[in-house]
Parts: sequence; structure tokens; C-alpha cells
Amino acid sequence: LICLLLGLVGWIGSTWWIWGFVVVFVFQLAMMVLYPKLIMPLFNKLEPLEGGDLKDELMDLADRSGFAAKTIEVMDGSKRSGHSNAFFTGFGKFRRIVLFDTLMEQLETNELKAVLAHEIGHYKRGHVPKMVAMSALGMLLAFWAIAFLANSNWFYAGFGFEGVVSIAPAFLLFSIMSGLITSWLTPVFSILSRKHEYEADAFARDAMGEYLSLVGALRKLNEKNLSNLTPHPLYSAFYYSHPTLLERESALKSEG
Repeated sequence: LICLLLGLVGWIGSTWWIWGFVVVFVFQLAMMVLYPKLIMPLFNKLEPLEGGDLKDELMDLADRSGFAAKTIEVMDGSKRSGHSNAFFTGFGKFRRIVLFDTLMEQLETNELKAVLAHEIGHYKRGHVPKMVAMSALGMLLAFWAIAFLANSNWFYAGFGFEGVVSIAPAFLLFSIMSGLITSWLTPVFSILSRKHEYEADAFARDAMGEYLSLVGALRKLNEKNLSNLTPHPLYSAFYYSHPTLLERESALKSEG
């Protein structure tokens, strides 16, 4: 990708950064589709969930929630850690639900259904396209910034690259220095992510008709994943992408 981007500068000229954004963004979208089908199986074993009451109940929940999944797969997450998770991958007819084997061992049926409903909530509330759109906007601004800095003599001179005609130093310096700016945007993305988690929790509560199953699942997941239940409020507000367990329970009870 880097070689292609550097080549675009010479092939297209001053508007290279627009086409560079298009190339990288299309690549990211392609990876969202190909990763679960081609890359993930290289490192983890995914097998279809065996038929039975559990699969029937999970598929029924997915159908009732408007999430028509092609299949439910179980991933051997236990080969690396005791961390538990559930997620969905793919688009359209390729959509699949993936459960960690550790999750299935730790949770009861209703708790598993609540976790699945939470993940479906992310889909139904449009959280994925919203985050993709925000990522695309940030990437477009980044490409514009690289193009701007590459045309600024003061920028190259300030780092000892005066007289260099290649755009490569601009890529290098931007990759090193961008963290100075993006780190301060962390709380903005954290606030948005926590908002999405609350919305997904509310969707799961409504889909289940009660909130106790989700609360039970969250308590077990926090225990098994060794989560900090009482972080400093300022620290969690800045860094945490998920509300704390106590905050999530409080929100579920107050709205329930």
C-alpha cells in the first residue's frame, strides 16, 4: 500500500491524496469482508455450532431481532486465553455469528442470548457504519494533512529534510507525530463508544424482555476478563471504550 501511495504522487499529481484515501479505504472495506473468511481461520478454528436447543434458541432470537444470520460458529478462543467474546462478521448473506468457546462454557443459555442480543443491537443501531464513516473522515483528513505538509518547506526543513523532493519523509514524520494530536481525541471516541454500548444494552434488554440475564452475563464476563470495576472516573472517561459494570447495571435498572 505504501509503495502504491508513493507511486500515486508521481502518476496523478497534486490530487494524489484523494485517490490515496480511496485506495486505502476500499482496502479496509475489503478486509472487513475477507478477514473472517480468509485470515481469522489461519489462527483460530471456527466450527458450526452443533444443532440442539441452544442453537435453536439463538437463531430464533436472531430472527426475532431482525438479524438473519447464515450460521453460528464457535471459535477456540481458549487456546490463547480465558477471555470471552461474541461478535458478528460479514455482510448480507455472508453474515455470521461467532461465539468464543470460553463464552459458552461460562454463561447460561439466557445469558448467552442476552450477549448475542447486545451484539445484534450494535448492528440494528447502525454502530458499525457510523464508526466506519468516522474512520473514513479521519483518514481523509490525514491524507490531506500529509499532502499539505509535503508541500510545506518549513516542515521538511525543521526536521533536516530540506531539499528532499520525495514525499516519503512526510509519510514517515506524520506517522510518528500524528499521535500527539490523535491521543487527545481519545475521549471523544471513548464517549461515542460508551454511548453505543448503552444503546446495545438497551436493545438486548428489550429483546430479552428483561435485564437480569444481561446483568448476569456482564458480571461473569467482568470477572473472567479481570476488568477493573472501580477505575478513577477521569481515567475511565478518557480511555474506556465500555462503561464500567456498575454504570451498565445502573443504566439497565433505571431504564428497565
